[in-house]
Amino acid sequence: MKQFLAFDLGASSGRAMLGTLAENKITLQEMHRFSNDPVEINGGLFWNLPGLFQEMKLALQKTLQSGVQLDGIAIDTWGVDYLLLDKQGFPVSLPRHYRDPRTEDILPWTFEKISREEMYKETGIQFMNLNTVFQLAAAIKNQEAGMQVADKLLFMPNAFTYLFGGKICAEYSIASTSQLLDPFTKNWNKKIIDALGIPENLLPEVVAACSQAGTLSKAIQEELKCPAIPLYMVGSHDTASAVASVPADDSKTWAYLSSGTWSLLGVELDEALVNDEVLKANYTNEGGVGGKIRFLKNIMGLWLIQECRREWKRRGQNYSFDEIDELAQKEEPFRSLIDPNDQLFVAPGDTPERIAEYCRKTGQEVPETPGQIIRAALES
Repeated sequence: MKQFLAFDLGASSGRAMLGTLAENKITLQEMHRFSNDPVEINGGLFWNLPGLFQEMKLALQKTLQSGVQLDGIAIDTWGVDYLLLDKQGFPVSLPRHYRDPRTEDILPWTFEKISREEMYKETGIQFMNLNTVFQLAAAIKNQEAGMQVADKLLFMPNAFTYLFGGKICAEYSIASTSQLLDPFTKNWNKKIIDALGIPENLLPEVVAACSQAGTLSKAIQEELKCPAIPLYMVGSHDTASAVASVPADDSKTWAYLSSGTWSLLGVELDEALVNDEVLKANYTNEGGVGGKIRFLKNIMGLWLIQECRREWKRRGQNYSFDEIDELAQKEEPFRSLIDPNDQLFVAPGDTPERIAEYCRKTGQEVPETPGQIIRAALES
């Protein structure tokens, strides 16, 4: 029997799952669940890195105190976001949230340095201004202080692995979400890095999933009174791990829909598919476990629902997801519709009011009850 602790962090919550492997079967047990709420500071949007790491340590402590002897720990998270480290290995600042407003108008500036067509040819990645490449472009354009002292960039799952004691590296699947990776060589694309003036030393070594990344640090061992548990790199991008777990028969064709804050609809390929037709459709070639390519479209997922629920909680109405579903089922279908990709819905905030505002502007019946608002979001 072997037991592993898996941390799965999404853009609205995180969880720690204990996986027990015995007699060719896996059983799962939730050990801890916690909220992941962005923090607004002076108009910028950040992830609460210390708070999330504290919750993860609490989850590990709970697991160890239950008598479990762990054979390993691994972490996956959402894509594109990153932590900067200085030369001493300390965080330069809180990591920015991918919905931070600094990238709203960065695409034209970037395409002056390297054309849209050339960038797609070099990466095969769908254009979204939240991608790491555009976050770094905004940081360089704005001469952010953090870039002046940064020595290494760690994508979020690899950053948490590092904080637990792991080595500095970039796992292939999460690195591919950056739009800085060559989909054929599976290494950093020097042409884009040079064009944008990204310091070459900033990007760490790219490693494959299913490799060991060290053990818990001595400091963590002393704090939690535990041994040097191995740390592993899985498909660090949550969708890469999700797709790797699909019990599909390789002799047949299949597709997947992975839904969270975003929904990702696509197929698994052996090689990247990059051509003019794919560029026109704005599809993406992200890395998968075993060197596979996740050929997919990134579309709106449950973001609107999560933000409505977060806003109602602020007002003292703490609906569960089951309660939200029940409220929506009672309302008239297709009463009002919105465009989920409208700029109005990009940033966190009062999403119920924004949905109402969109309907007022477009001459539709304005949703008033929580059920009507959720129905409008889901059906859109």
